[in-house]
Amino acid sequence: MSEYLLIKKVYETKPVDQTIVVKGWIKSLRQSKKFSFLVLNDGTTQRDLQIIVDATLPNYEEVTKLTMGSSVEIEGLMVASQGKQPVELQAKRVHIFCVNTEDYPLQKKETSLEYLREVAHLRSRTNTFSAVFRLRHVLAQATHQFFTNESFAYLHTPIITASDAEGAGEMFRISTLNLDKLPRSEKGQIDFSKDYFGRETFLSVSGQLEAETFAVGGLGRVYTFGPTFRSENSNTARHLSEFWMVEPEASFFTLEDNAKLASNYVKHLITSALKECGDELEFLASRYSPENLKNLEHVMNSPFEMVTYTKAVEILTEVSKTHKFEYPVSWGMDLQTEHERFLAEQYFKRPTIVTDYPKEIKSFYMKQSEDGRTVRAMDVLVPGVGELIGGSQREDNYDKLVKRMAELKMETSNYWWYLDLRKYGSVPHSGFGLGFERAVMYISGMSNIRDVIPFPRTPKNAEF
Repeated sequence: MSEYLLIKKVYETKPVDQTIVVKGWIKSLRQSKKFSFLVLNDGTTQRDLQIIVDATLPNYEEVTKLTMGSSVEIEGLMVASQGKQPVELQAKRVHIFCVNTEDYPLQKKETSLEYLREVAHLRSRTNTFSAVFRLRHVLAQATHQFFTNESFAYLHTPIITASDAEGAGEMFRISTLNLDKLPRSEKGQIDFSKDYFGRETFLSVSGQLEAETFAVGGLGRVYTFGPTFRSENSNTARHLSEFWMVEPEASFFTLEDNAKLASNYVKHLITSALKECGDELEFLASRYSPENLKNLEHVMNSPFEMVTYTKAVEILTEVSKTHKFEYPVSWGMDLQTEHERFLAEQYFKRPTIVTDYPKEIKSFYMKQSEDGRTVRAMDVLVPGVGELIGGSQREDNYDKLVKRMAELKMETSNYWWYLDLRKYGSVPHSGFGLGFERAVMYISGMSNIRDVIPFPRTPKNAEF
């Protein structure tokens, strides 16, 4: 591999009067018979490098045939620039890897985000998506850094599972059975004992239950960060069929401990993004969300408000006398995005954690409160988005958990190992889940979740 300097390093070190080699793709160009201006980017930074190519170069005629997106290697002398950029490169040698054909899908004209989803294999070459995916990388690294600093162990939970962590039934089935000749039982049902795993299996909707086994089972604090899958038939700007989840689980954590961890995590993500991706965030804000940087700094510097679900409903009910909501407010309903955003943006005007939801609208594993009506659940709401994190203290009492599963007509035999945790050394414990793409959306200011994951999977769409 030939030695070359990343453009990110060029701007960090500014090696003026030195001969260097750079490689990358042409973002734009101006050409004439005497010289050419090439603008190069290699994906490591939001900033482009301007290169001046003189007509005296032996292969200058080939240079004049370069087009947008063509790939090159250029050796030249780094000099101080008289233009907007601090430095530029005077080319001494241009090696051409590939000249794009006329049908190259990315041209200099404005291109819609919808169109770029159709050419998702090329969209990382645009300013928008190179910014988004560098930001995504920084947020992923910040996630690992945060939980490691909090003494959490990174756990890889199964992608293939036999249990439904959320109990909603929105799961993708995994099978190697021949669809043209399915084995049947005497009652005519599909005989999954003949399947690869000898039982019915699915893609995981969450790594939470397995993570609990390691948190309560001995490691104390663990977190998962991996792909999850939901077959929910929802074509919205906020839903994906395949997405990544960050799910910490901690023994001896109350709901209040959980809320503190969640708020510190959100602040850490924002702090890391502002520190590491300032250029990217400024560019994205200028194009898509002018108030984004201001909003992020507000959340980063604000204490998180805590309010019970019951109090929140009282507030919304009173407000609805003068403020029109699309969805009427009543105790027992799940709060809608409009309600969540109103609380965070207009009422408290800061990030807000709503706690103690009605048990009938929450999952089976949540800690039941003494009032018999609510569970120790929480949702973290941020201005501009609404819910960013959902979590709870987990039910650690064996009898209460079994009773709740019976009420929901769940097959307890599928969860025997999960119930064992409540029999052998059970302790109070809590955890939460953050949809990673939701976090990237929020911090980047992008409005569609399909624009913050490399290859979005949605109903009727599994291209690439």
